[in-house]
Amino acid sequence: MQKVRIGFIGAGWWATSNHMPLLAAREDVEMAAVCGKDADLLAAVQEEFHFPFATEDHTALLAQGLDGVVVTSPHHLHFEHARDALLAGCHVMCEKPLTLHAHQAWELVRIAQERNLHLIVPYGWHYLPYINEAKALLDRGVVGEIEYVMCHMASPTKDLFSGSTVSPANWTPTYTEPNPMTWQEKSQGGGYAHGQITHSSGLMFWLTGLRAKAVSARARHSPDSQVDLYDAAAVVFENGALGMISGAATLPNDSKFQLDVRVFGSEGVFNLDIDRARLDVLRHDGDNIHVDVPVDAGMYNCDGPPARFVELIQGGAVNNSPGEVGARSVELIDAMLRSAAEGGTPVAV
Repeated sequence: MQKVRIGFIGAGWWATSNHMPLLAAREDVEMAAVCGKDADLLAAVQEEFHFPFATEDHTALLAQGLDGVVVTSPHHLHFEHARDALLAGCHVMCEKPLTLHAHQAWELVRIAQERNLHLIVPYGWHYLPYINEAKALLDRGVVGEIEYVMCHMASPTKDLFSGSTVSPANWTPTYTEPNPMTWQEKSQGGGYAHGQITHSSGLMFWLTGLRAKAVSARARHSPDSQVDLYDAAAVVFENGALGMISGAATLPNDSKFQLDVRVFGSEGVFNLDIDRARLDVLRHDGDNIHVDVPVDAGMYNCDGPPARFVELIQGGAVNNSPGEVGARSVELIDAMLRSAAEGGTPVAV
């Protein structure tokens, strides 16, 4: 099979630590072009991953006849870069959050659909066998009609969002520290909601198929910056179900993440505790389901999305993290932050 020509818009810590090494190791991928803003970093990345073309102008990159583009630029630039790549006829894998605002996210979805292009958001958990088993259970309707959802995430990321450091605990960038403005500046998508609830809410929406309709939220900020460290939201979904979405950045630095999704329905309750590797369904008819899960089954990795991106471009496989899921996450977070800014006033999604 002819090699898939891939370009990168963004050459920072996550691109060089995860996506580039994984794609460069594939025989069916040509690392064709890379774009970044730091000239020294760009030169080092070009040499390390053997990109024949490097530029500081993403429009020049898009003129290189690419099949797919990976967008790993700062959060507030995702929309522009992903939109331009789609309009250039490229399939796109865009880092989360897909965009910062709902209308932008749905615009990307629309362009991709109209042009028959793949738009994938690299939610790593969506590609783990254990999580796919959880998805299959809910798709079977084991809880009946969904009536209530609880989704909670916590992470050891206080220092990252408060500005004490530019690197989260246990994350080691290859070439550069992450752009602190991306995490610590509100206008650029800083804070826990865009930084972490994007993970948990994307998973919730993919598992359940729900879509938020209205949100009432509160946020608590870091004393050292104006981005959120804590978020709590009461949600009404389009099917009438209720939900509570929460997040906290203040686990101790030597802790692993927490991520729980619980789905209450007319026929039973679905429990997914990713950090504790638990998956079961408690049904009202007593026909309960317990899945034996290896203790490390929920450990986060993002190997799956880059591989699936290539397979999608080649014409096979299923997109476990499509743009539509990313857009539902964005519109929830957008509404949460708007409501929190208004003191918890309910807002429409």
